[in-house]
Amino acid sequence: MDKILVIGASGATGKLVVEQLLAKNIEVIAIVRPVSSLQNSYGHYKNYIEVKAEISQMSSAQLANHVVQCHTVISCLGHNLSFSGIYGVPRKLVADSIKKVTTAICSIDRRAKTKVILMNSTAVSNLNIQEYIPLSQRIVIAVLRLLLPPQSDNEQAADHLRVNIGKEHPCIQWVSVRPDSLVDEQEVSSYYVEHSPTSNVVFDAGRTSRINVANFMMRLTTEDALWHQWQGKMPVIYNG
Repeated sequence: MDKILVIGASGATGKLVVEQLLAKNIEVIAIVRPVSSLQNSYGHYKNYIEVKAEISQMSSAQLANHVVQCHTVISCLGHNLSFSGIYGVPRKLVADSIKKVTTAICSIDRRAKTKVILMNSTAVSNLNIQEYIPLSQRIVIAVLRLLLPPQSDNEQAADHLRVNIGKEHPCIQWVSVRPDSLVDEQEVSSYYVEHSPTSNVVFDAGRTSRINVANFMMRLTTEDALWHQWQGKMPVIYNG
């Protein structure tokens, strides 16, 4: 099996994705921030390769050097919940990075399609289907879109895959995974996946553990039936 590239690998969910892939004996190339090495945790794995780099400062050509080795790219990028993380640069970290990933994929001469898995949010609606969005949720999300750059960033990242890449792209297949309110748990537990949020994501948000999100994304890379079920879609994941 080819390697899997994980960007945002040093984040709270990203490192769990790396851990679960390695546990399945899958080779991983992890792009981590220069100050956030995972060598102490995973350096003893022979199938772990670490690249220290700021993804926002990498060119598509530089990224292609890593993408060419991989059949799947998983993005766990997100904004730190601090003032500088929310309002500082790069404001379009997720969207710009996923565009860079798809540009890198398209620059590679490869017959098989490359899979892209994006970790997103239930605050981002899937406009390809008719999702029920309560008025109160629409109002709050509209305000967040104006005031909090990460909301617009996540929307633009998902829209790039949904609109620009689409379901029939010659080089790329994708899934955009939407967890609800993220919580930390020590072990994978029962969870279920829906096409759309089942409740108001602002005033009645569900819970999704990061480790369950990591497990679902790992399974998308290893289970063909699961991938075909959700390819080109934006599944919502909830703890059971």
